[in-house]
Amino acid sequence: MTRKKCISGLTALFIGTLFSLTAMVQAGQDTGRKEMVLEGGKSGPVPFSHHLHQTVVGDCQVCHKDFPQQEGALEQAKAQGKLKKKQVMNKTCVKCHRSKKKAGESHGPVSCKTCHRK
Repeated sequence: MTRKKCISGLTALFIGTLFSLTAMVQAGQDTGRKEMVLEGGKSGPVPFSHHLHQTVVGDCQVCHKDFPQQEGALEQAKAQGKLKKKQVMNKTCVKCHRSKKKAGESHGPVSCKTCHRK
């Protein structure tokens, strides 16, 4: 076997292994609940499609930069005073939805009453 073929074979093996490991890590990640209901205060609860947002946004840290990826973390952060009551909804959710709307892309609701259910 020539040196060039050997290097090509090792490179292909390395790339294949890298893709396999990446897929295994992603498959093992906890993606959380598919659907959830967020506390919406006096305006009522907010049904939330978690898996839809994971698919559309792609990067968990876009939303989870302000609170950890664990059940109840959003409410806990608000109770501890680490987040203001409407901080995530106004600074992250609605901001993203409005940005997508302005760009002419498919977007989520841009008004409070669309999400909150009394």
